[in-house]
Amino acid sequence: MAYELGSRVVRKLGVVGSGQIGPDIALHMTKTLAPHGVPIVVVDIASAALEAGRAKLHQKIDKGVETKAFRHEQAEAMKSNVTFTTDYDALAGVDFVIEAATEDLELKRRIFAQLEELRSDDAVLASNSSHLEPERIFANAKAPSQCLVIHYFFPAERNPLVEVVPAAATDDRLVRWLLSFYESIGKIPIRVASRYGYAIDPIFEGLFQAAALAVEEGLGSTKEVDWVARKSLGLGVGPFTAMNLTGGNPITAHGLDEAHERVHAWFRTPASLKEAVASGARWEVPARGERVEIASERAVVIERRMRGAYFGLVNEVLSSGITNVSDLELGVEAGLVVKPPFAFMNELGLSESLQLVRAYREVEPSFPVGDALIEREASAEPWDIPYVLRRDESEIAVLTIRRPLVLNALNDVVFEQIRRHLESIRDDDAIRGVVLTGFGRKAFVSGADVSMLAKIQSAEQGEQTSRRSHEVLDAIEAFPKPVICAYNGLAFGGGNELGMACHARVARKGLRPLAAQPEPNLGIIPGAGATQRLPRLIGIDKAWGLLRTGRPISSAQALELGLIRGEVEGDVTAAAVDLARDASFGRAMLEPIPVEPLDVPESLPEVDLGHLSNAVDRVLQKAILEGARMTLSEGLRFESKCFGEVCALEDMRIGVDNFLEHGPRSKAAFVHR
Repeated sequence: MAYELGSRVVRKLGVVGSGQIGPDIALHMTKTLAPHGVPIVVVDIASAALEAGRAKLHQKIDKGVETKAFRHEQAEAMKSNVTFTTDYDALAGVDFVIEAATEDLELKRRIFAQLEELRSDDAVLASNSSHLEPERIFANAKAPSQCLVIHYFFPAERNPLVEVVPAAATDDRLVRWLLSFYESIGKIPIRVASRYGYAIDPIFEGLFQAAALAVEEGLGSTKEVDWVARKSLGLGVGPFTAMNLTGGNPITAHGLDEAHERVHAWFRTPASLKEAVASGARWEVPARGERVEIASERAVVIERRMRGAYFGLVNEVLSSGITNVSDLELGVEAGLVVKPPFAFMNELGLSESLQLVRAYREVEPSFPVGDALIEREASAEPWDIPYVLRRDESEIAVLTIRRPLVLNALNDVVFEQIRRHLESIRDDDAIRGVVLTGFGRKAFVSGADVSMLAKIQSAEQGEQTSRRSHEVLDAIEAFPKPVICAYNGLAFGGGNELGMACHARVARKGLRPLAAQPEPNLGIIPGAGATQRLPRLIGIDKAWGLLRTGRPISSAQALELGLIRGEVEGDVTAAAVDLARDASFGRAMLEPIPVEPLDVPESLPEVDLGHLSNAVDRVLQKAILEGARMTLSEGLRFESKCFGEVCALEDMRIGVDNFLEHGPRSKAAFVHR
């Protein structure tokens, strides 16, 4: 058995190093590749390290069984799929190997010299370095085109981010394949050009340096600075807590000293960090759930220092040219669990953000103030953060909605970016069609961003929100070139409505669930076309129960109902590209959605609403039935009115508040008014 993706096949995967991160990489790989029969081999020269790594991997899998993340049989298969050994020959014929040894350049070179004698001809040789440039690691490589850095983040089995860092000699086709591979196994990969520390660690280590310098200056204790930094930057854990959790003092101290020479003169190892490395002491930090009291005047000073350092560090990385706004925004938020920087600067205002950076530089004269933020602030325009990415493939433009941390949820910015892409594609004679898909494998689009719905305060606002979404979806439906939706994962609410506006839909095979209109669970009705398009695509009698209950259907059921054109065993986006191209040449016919009024049956199936709101359901029935008797365009306008009507109900507020407080699985206590 094997894992096949595009032009490459992985039959055996190796991990070299059974220290802190190697077993975690092996854990993620066995979770995703064991079902495909791909064995994972962990090699280390130290038997004690192997035993510790095995125990760590088994313990985490057992914990997953306790939390019901893994079934018992799945857990046993994952364990038995990983071999821990001191024998490098066990890697013979390996297709993909990740070196996860300590951050020692000569050691890494020796390991790869040994691996080159064992690998298959086109094997991927990757180093999980956190700092070292791939050109230095692979200076003596026999096949440099197959070598690069893949940087995991703590904890490697759960942190979604990986930095893919090619050397100048790395084959670009391999880089593109790795980005697709990691996306397919549930990671968030970003491509970063070669530079010491890459894109994310200079921000992580720089924030720690700023926090340590604040303590050394006397602005607060480590506990106080940790607390304020976490609150002011939206960090999952404060910088000192992060060091304790990762055991990162030694590597950070080394990294900051090296960054002083290789990146920027401001980077340096604070005296307190040198002392902590020498003594092995842990930092004093807030206990879990502890609230730290600190004078507001000191808290404000620390907050401004940390925000100025954060924005300046991000700006330096962007100004260096090794990455872009979209990847850096996503990478920092996903990898470091911090408020996304460019959206944060937009929220505060770019003038205020730049002022914070300059104020930090007044305290730290060697601190970098890169050109990117200066130029953006001078333009008087906020950061443009791409969430809908375009790539052109064989005369077809592929638009990918990439908001994986919210399962690609829709908001006004996403709609606007889709609209702008369509305008550009319409006038591009080199493009014959469009494929619309989502990032990752979990979701095409999970629905509308509920935080956007929570801002609706009146019927008028609700109607306007619905009409704004209709403008984009109507443009998709009327687009002069074929538009195919590739359902890479679930499509709920606005996601399914977006798909239904496309000229045809295909889905990855075996999705359970694929599609649903769960709006009644939130105390609302569909507002982006589902009450009108779903009955026209599958029939009003079949749509009736799905719309009123929010019940999900699988990809197989969607095919049977006629919602999708087909299920795809392999690459659903590639299949959609082929369909768009065939349709553009007339080799495939796409059935247009009926636009005339529908025949409404005298009776429709009874529906058990359960806990759902009767008040919302009355409006929903009206939208479906009266809209069906209209033309599609008239029905869509009527849906917007009905959506606004629902937004004035008490149950709408109850449903949305319940979702935000308790999540999608919690049943709201509707009052039916």
